[in-house]
Amino acid sequence: MFESINKHLRLRAVLIAGIAAGTAFLVFNVLFMPLVLQVSPVVILRYMGSLILGSQVVIQTDVSPVVVGLVVHYLISLLLTLLIAIVVHRWGLVVGVIGGAILGLSLYAINLYTFTLFFQWFFAINNWVLLLSHVVFGAVAGGVYEVFDDYDLPLNRRTNT
Repeated sequence: MFESINKHLRLRAVLIAGIAAGTAFLVFNVLFMPLVLQVSPVVILRYMGSLILGSQVVIQTDVSPVVVGLVVHYLISLLLTLLIAIVVHRWGLVVGVIGGAILGLSLYAINLYTFTLFFQWFFAINNWVLLLSHVVFGAVAGGVYEVFDDYDLPLNRRTNT
């Protein structure tokens, strides 16, 4: 399985797309979450840190849950971008963006309604900002992956990455 992924996907493109999509997700949440929930802009990172550190870190004010949240967020972003890249690979930029957005919406449903079974405190941040940020994440992940994927280039113009 890993050989097939390595043969058909460009891991450099997955890495760039994962970082770009993860950053877009964070920026979207940092800008709009305080407007909707009247909370600190870093609350989303505290929630992500709570996946590792437990629910008590959501209300703490120190920096360690935010740092852990950043690490967890970007690791999850890379894994989900790999999943999106596997699905949208070979289809081109338009399908990468639209398909990524649809997959982002699906990830929202799966993440929120599965995570809340195990991490009940996540239901408190369920709102339209989180939904749209997942859609933005998917669109950016699919689009940026397709931009950096050279599968559609002629054989003599492909890079060996």
